[in-house]
Amino acid sequence: MSFTPAPWPRQLRSQHWYGGNSRDTIYHRGWMKNQGYPHDLFDGRPVIGILNTWSDLTPCNGHLRELAEKVKAGVWEAGGFPVEVPVFSASENTFRPTAMMFRNLAALAIEETIRGQPMDGAVLLVGCDKTTPSLLMAAASTDIPSIVVTGGPMLNGYFRGERVGSGTHLWKFSEAVKAGEMTQEEFLEAEASMSRSSGTCNTMGTASTMASMAEALGMALSGNAAIPAVDSRRRVMAQLSGRRIVQMVKDDLKPSDILTKQAFENAIRTNGAIGGSTNAVVHLLALAGRVGVDVTLDDWDRCGRDVKTIVNLMPSGKYLMEEFFYAGGLPVVIKRLGEAGQLHKDALTVSGATIWDEVRDVVNWNENVILPSDRPLTDQGGIAVLRGNLAPNGAVLKPSAASPHLMVHRGRAVVFEDIDDYKVKIEDEALDIDETCVMVLKNCGPRGYPGMAEVGNMGLPPKVLRKGITDMVRISDARMSGTAYGTVVLHTSPEAAAGGPLAVVRDGDMIELDVPNRRLHLDISDAELAERLAAWRPLPDQPASGYAWLHQAHVMGADTGADLDFLRGCRGNPVGKDSH
Repeated sequence: MSFTPAPWPRQLRSQHWYGGNSRDTIYHRGWMKNQGYPHDLFDGRPVIGILNTWSDLTPCNGHLRELAEKVKAGVWEAGGFPVEVPVFSASENTFRPTAMMFRNLAALAIEETIRGQPMDGAVLLVGCDKTTPSLLMAAASTDIPSIVVTGGPMLNGYFRGERVGSGTHLWKFSEAVKAGEMTQEEFLEAEASMSRSSGTCNTMGTASTMASMAEALGMALSGNAAIPAVDSRRRVMAQLSGRRIVQMVKDDLKPSDILTKQAFENAIRTNGAIGGSTNAVVHLLALAGRVGVDVTLDDWDRCGRDVKTIVNLMPSGKYLMEEFFYAGGLPVVIKRLGEAGQLHKDALTVSGATIWDEVRDVVNWNENVILPSDRPLTDQGGIAVLRGNLAPNGAVLKPSAASPHLMVHRGRAVVFEDIDDYKVKIEDEALDIDETCVMVLKNCGPRGYPGMAEVGNMGLPPKVLRKGITDMVRISDARMSGTAYGTVVLHTSPEAAAGGPLAVVRDGDMIELDVPNRRLHLDISDAELAERLAAWRPLPDQPASGYAWLHQAHVMGADTGADLDFLRGCRGNPVGKDSH
């Protein structure tokens, strides 16, 4: 894809604050000088905002202040003026009821942070699951030159000689305790091995998936996604990105130049090849809505259906992100897609080169980790988009993490009206459930939880686990952690809290799942379904004020990315009226 750089030099937007000798520009410059900045830094050079999602309560991003210093060094070297700006950090680890509820709030706050301040370009310093999409959404809505720098995954975990995947083994060990196969003391001992360095999850969870999506979209330098957080090359990547953003500002290379339909299709296919998180679906749909590119659930199914999963990482496979990096990382995967005719090779990246130019010469150093195309982890990876009378607007399932014997299944529904109902019933030995049943969880979508929490991978009943059963079909309008696994149908839309068919499923109803034919069916007549829906009433006790009210009133469905309706589209970066 051709790109014509803008002429340089030219006046940048930061000069509305810092250029000239009026009372207002002297006011803006003067206050900045109290930090010891010399006068010539305000001479029209690019001002680069380093948008830092560091927080002590976002452990995945706990090392980003160190990376920010390396970004600054790169900006200084390239002749820019770096300014570090702390921004809203939606932590997956700590935010209740769910970080997903605050992804849109973070994007809104950061959008206004960019637009309202003297920034000519932005470095998006991210890591934890929701920080990457929220900053990308803000950058897309303002459309100033932007580059992603992720914090990188933590080192491998080990427990008694076994690789421990953060998140993935949490679910595994928790189920083992309930099944009587692991003691609580052993579980506590394993805790110390799960997170043994700075960084995000070491599995192909949502954080590593979104780092891969940023790279596949062309919004990060090639190789960024997989470098471990504590590897010196992570700091080098930060410094090189700081250098690069200065030239991007001079060239006026913007998100809208990079985030094309072809870029999104590349990312969707990449997600299939890496066995990426289902969370990528809602985040990329929301991002596409911000930049004004028509991406739908149908694109996810169309582009991902014939992509082979070739990355052998947990939760779908065996290895962890450390091995993925040593094998060659995401550039090798993108090269494989190009060789298979599944890549738009001329898609533009933040480097100014095409995505194919960035990867054509890379080498796979470990074919046990990045598998050859003739022995993939799964022949059809990607995300399966299911439709039917239970999900008229769609639902999703991750085939690479599901059990093959359950991909076509008909079972009796065991219904949980909400997450609290599930928690009360699931431990009850008298619950009428066995491994042939279909577990159905309602009211956990964007409105219902509220916020669409990661509770879709419901733990199985202890009495089923004791039989040695490790998977059952589970259906909900919730999300699932990218580190989780199982035959789990997610994002069922319309959600139950919006009056979707999921809301009227009853205990004993028969449900049919047919992944190969992309079908999800509630086995009742159309007339009975219509009668049940007509009798449905919304949940009581809706929030009356605050952000929770705003979210409930304006959040859209999972099938379009669960953004707030008034935030879709690009509002640009016009300079507002002066403040004095």
